[in-house]
Amino acid sequence: MVGQWADFQYEIYLNGMTGAVPRLPTDLTRLEELAEHRLGPGPVGYVAGSAGDGSTARANRDALERRRIVPRMLRDVRERDLSVEVLGRTLPAPLALAPVGVLSIMHPEAESGAARAAAARGVPYILSSASSTPMEEVAAAMGDAERWFQLYWGSDPEVTASFLARAKASGYSVLVVTLDTPLLSWRPRDLDRAYLPFLHGVGTANYFTDPAFQAGLAKPVHEDPNAAVLRFLGLFGDAGHTWPDLAFLREHWDGPIVLKGVLHPDDARLAADAGMDGVVVSNHGGRQVAGSVAAADALPRIAEAVGDRLTVLFDSGIRTGDDVFKSLALGARAVLLGRPYVYGLGLDGQAGVDHVIRCLLAELDLTMALSGHASVSTLGPESLT
Repeated sequence: MVGQWADFQYEIYLNGMTGAVPRLPTDLTRLEELAEHRLGPGPVGYVAGSAGDGSTARANRDALERRRIVPRMLRDVRERDLSVEVLGRTLPAPLALAPVGVLSIMHPEAESGAARAAAARGVPYILSSASSTPMEEVAAAMGDAERWFQLYWGSDPEVTASFLARAKASGYSVLVVTLDTPLLSWRPRDLDRAYLPFLHGVGTANYFTDPAFQAGLAKPVHEDPNAAVLRFLGLFGDAGHTWPDLAFLREHWDGPIVLKGVLHPDDARLAADAGMDGVVVSNHGGRQVAGSVAAADALPRIAEAVGDRLTVLFDSGIRTGDDVFKSLALGARAVLLGRPYVYGLGLDGQAGVDHVIRCLLAELDLTMALSGHASVSTLGPESLT
């Protein structure tokens, strides 16, 4: 993997000698604006929108931008290694694609297109429970590539157990349990358009194909889709789960379990005490609690509290390679990338996701080299000011 990622810039320049330029911007912060112009307002609003007035999403970006990299000179960075050990597996770079549901609203290739792009670059793909493609189809699209399954922990234990069994049988190796969405938050961009894909049966593929879910219906899904949607809405979230309930998940999943949405050190300690394997420091990209603490501000305290007991991952606000650098320096083992790859998918399908992955990792590789780091293992709090 040495030098692989940074070489993408020379590939772009060499292609330019024949008059070819990238189909999408290489500044990934421009993708959202481009998607706003090219794609439908409902789908783009659903992806880009945040809780309340968007203050948490802005805080996520501010927390990363506020921290600045301190480059070091005269260090041998000719050969660099971005690989990391995460949850017992070696990844070529400290990156996974975050679970984002209902991707068919952005592009017909949907989750399968994003998953194929991730597989081609060796990046883990985390499939959302709320995907518009059944988990088995996404697994088939990935072959033997690393894939994880994200669970929205609902109110029907039979459906939960069935989901976990199906995911295990389909080769998903890590369970990522989202804790911060027992209810949908107040999201004005969606509310102003009364736009919720689930009401139209989009993002329900895993549920509608699940035998335990189907067993609770009076008629097959195709005969009464409205009843199926209502059942989905009734069991999607559960605001009554507590820490002892994690035992149920451990009973039904024998691989690593990561809890997503942790922002307080005490919750991270409770996760470790409960026998979990990792946490994702995340505020759902600002989509759940308006006025929440920025994820990057929460990260150092959590890494200090449990970094020796749990794998600490990070998401919420990642847009650039230097954002990844800063997150690793603040204590994350790897980051989860969300909205940028979804915009890439919407704008150019699988090729768009591939472009986003390569741009992000090329920029990370170059940022490390130009800051005096040949390995992610040398990044730490002293790398920032």
